[in-house]
Amino acid sequence: MEALKLPTRKEQKIARENKEIFERIAGRLKKSTKEVEIGVRGEKDHVKIPVSAFRFLSTILEHMAAGKAVSIIPADAEVTTQQAADMLNVSRPHVVKLLEEGELPFHKVGTHRRIKLKDLEVYRARMEKEREEALTELAKQAQELDMGY
Repeated sequence: MEALKLPTRKEQKIARENKEIFERIAGRLKKSTKEVEIGVRGEKDHVKIPVSAFRFLSTILEHMAAGKAVSIIPADAEVTTQQAADMLNVSRPHVVKLLEEGELPFHKVGTHRRIKLKDLEVYRARMEKEREEALTELAKQAQELDMGY
């Protein structure tokens, strides 16, 4: 996996200026299975890409406009414990603990632990759902106790 690089201010500006156009076009193509043809100034050839790839480009521009680094990882990829920690925004030792406690499936390549990206996404979604449920319950309790929320 290539090192993440934050977009420059110029790249952010370009992304901001064009993301609305991409979003508008992607919205119109929502139910379409056709390809999209893209022209590049100064080139006679046009590029045809699937509509799903066009929507993905829209998402990339959205993140770049916000100043976020973007990385593309194949769905069947495996990540290291450090990469998993970076993706979950936790420490590597915490990820190792999750693996050893069976919270997150993994396998070993030699002595190194590898985590399937799809398993990491399932774990992340589960944690997000649990977090939302806990926040909802706390808000409910705060209202019942008339704490001004």
